[in-house]
Amino acid sequence: MINNFALFFRPKVIEELSGQKHLSGENSPFRKLLKSGSMSHALFFGPAGVGKTTLARIVANTLQLPFYELDATSIKVEEIRKILSQHRGALQKPLIFIDEIHRLSKTQQEVLLLPMENHEAIVIGASTENPYFVLSSGIRSRMMLFEFYPLEMKDMEAILERVHEKIEFQIDEEAREYLIRSSAGDSRSFLNLLEFALKVDLHVNMQTLKALRPSALKDGVSSDNTHYNLISAMIKSVRGSDVDAALYYLARLIDGGESPDFIARRLVILASEDIGNANPNALNLASSTLMSVSKIGYPEARIILSQCLIYLACSPKSNSAYNAINQALAYVKNEKVLNVPEHLQSPSPKGYLYPHDFGGWVEQDYLEKPLHFYDNLPIGFERTMAEWLVKIKIKK
Repeated sequence: MINNFALFFRPKVIEELSGQKHLSGENSPFRKLLKSGSMSHALFFGPAGVGKTTLARIVANTLQLPFYELDATSIKVEEIRKILSQHRGALQKPLIFIDEIHRLSKTQQEVLLLPMENHEAIVIGASTENPYFVLSSGIRSRMMLFEFYPLEMKDMEAILERVHEKIEFQIDEEAREYLIRSSAGDSRSFLNLLEFALKVDLHVNMQTLKALRPSALKDGVSSDNTHYNLISAMIKSVRGSDVDAALYYLARLIDGGESPDFIARRLVILASEDIGNANPNALNLASSTLMSVSKIGYPEARIILSQCLIYLACSPKSNSAYNAINQALAYVKNEKVLNVPEHLQSPSPKGYLYPHDFGGWVEQDYLEKPLHFYDNLPIGFERTMAEWLVKIKIKK
């Protein structure tokens, strides 16, 4: 019996890659680029078990490059530097594959920037997370981004036939259906279940499969409704103050095995972006939720997430802080830099008026010329803040 089906049946050339026809198809830009003998830094992102590591190995094999497979959860900066040092000046640059690249620290990501810029190696990363959320802009700007999708039923059936060509076995139709559907588009999970089922009996039946995998894998990111869509729907429902819809999508995410930390991080962002100072306590509760679920985890984390989500959905909404900083940043990027007025420079020279000496507020210039970014909305606590600002500036 063959051991480790996932490795043994791993495709060696791009023509054998299961699914991902947008990458492996004869007329796909990726395949044409690979066949031309050139490859840039790339990020492969998508669900587990759909061919990201396999394609990285195929790239290295096709281009005949030294291949180094690293795991971001245990990688050390010295390892990367050692690899680069070994191949410095060589005709062939190494291909460094980093699995779970989204787990690299900010420092580790920065170490990669210069070698990537100077093409000292080809860097390919793999991630199950959305790269726009988890990778620095510096890394993303140096990489081509390629999304991977869950394998379809026809892809899984093709893998099953490949196994059948090497091993004589029987599988009941009901078991065949369950084997494919319960693997939720994950070829690694599919092959692992089949391998151990065949070690039990060369006639695979439903009873054996159910004993090894009592229920189907949760679809989570491996269905048509990926976690990107589910989290988006949840956030939009909270923003729209639809508590029940938000709870439904939260339940889908939890049931699909989504990390409570990931959900809580999105709620923290929402609390500031969509509620802001209309209810400042929203950010406090969301931040506490993030800290709490990171310490507790499921199943109890579901209660904390639910409490926070309901509070946010019921809170008054304002995006004035979000709009204000975006407008300020746009001005800084596109307009001439303003000089800091002399009386505001450090150390403070003569001419600065200390507001506390004037009852809390005194009129003076804080910018070289007047600018306006912030519009206070008459919503929730922001209404009170607007009233405060008016009262503060009333001349006594």
